[in-house]
Amino acid sequence: MTDQTISTSGSCCGGSSCGSGSTPDVHDIQAPGVTTVYQVSGMTCGHCEGAVSKEISALDGVTAVQAVAKSGQVTVTSAAPLDESAVRAAVDEAGYELVGRA
Repeated sequence: MTDQTISTSGSCCGGSSCGSGSTPDVHDIQAPGVTTVYQVSGMTCGHCEGAVSKEISALDGVTAVQAVAKSGQVTVTSAAPLDESAVRAAVDEAGYELVGRA
């Protein structure tokens, strides 16, 4: 396992060019269940999308996550509605801020 450093500015790369576009995540597959769209601030690149997706994917019941840095939206599919405080904690752990539902 490697250590990750996340900038306190809310972005992993401070807005520098990490690549042109997002890299599809293994959790981008649409699955049945409850779909909720959240607004997250601070994502600027594919790495940011991956960090947020990884943390939210670890929540119980989550079956799919798609984060889009450009819009700041994170679409989460889960077996049942998620506790927003748990989603907020996961986004915070990734180094970003959950604004609320989109």
